[in-house]
Amino acid sequence: MRRLLIVWCATVLAATAGLLTAPPSSAEFTPWFAQSVGGATQVLSVTGSGGSDAKMDVWERTAAGWQPVAGGVGIPAKIGSKGMSPNHFDGSLMTPKGIYTLDFAFGTEPNPGGGLQYVQVGPDHWWDGDMKSPTYNTMQVCKKDECPFNTSLSAGTENLQIPQYAHAVVMGVNKARIPGKGGAFFVHSTDGGPTAGCVAIDDATLVTIMRWLRPGAMIAITE
Repeated sequence: MRRLLIVWCATVLAATAGLLTAPPSSAEFTPWFAQSVGGATQVLSVTGSGGSDAKMDVWERTAAGWQPVAGGVGIPAKIGSKGMSPNHFDGSLMTPKGIYTLDFAFGTEPNPGGGLQYVQVGPDHWWDGDMKSPTYNTMQVCKKDECPFNTSLSAGTENLQIPQYAHAVVMGVNKARIPGKGGAFFVHSTDGGPTAGCVAIDDATLVTIMRWLRPGAMIAITE
């Protein structure tokens, strides 16, 4: 009986070890965006959960397939005050659904490190929202009274020296810079409230993600 018990215990332990080390089934690690991100190996997946609330999951493609990154599952996020839109436009107050590049990072705080280009911004850094400007939907540096575009918030232009932009990553929305199709979409630090169309998460979590991101990363947004 003792020998049988030892054999049985060894069998159970072996089976348990197998559960811990065996690769998960492919179905578990085939996220909804998998066929739409090309060769990207890093994806921030944002899923709306009603109103201006969403969650973010952080994924990495490995030899074993898509894997959720430790600590990067179910991160609370805020999106546009009017939810999400499949057809973004200026002033919609909605976060655009779709899959976009993550182009570079910026913030009022010093560079926390990471693979993306980082710009530390100050009072002369703007995101041009003037639809009549040739630099619409790009970052520009100029003194307010010398900028060649309309710097007013009513024109959609943002001064980037604000608390919500302690850290931010630029989403490649409307890269063709079509007037009226929206701009200034970022993943940025949250103040706890809805955004005007960006995705906002806890600043410390965002810094951790930024240190992990590399060129070629993407963001996938869906309801």
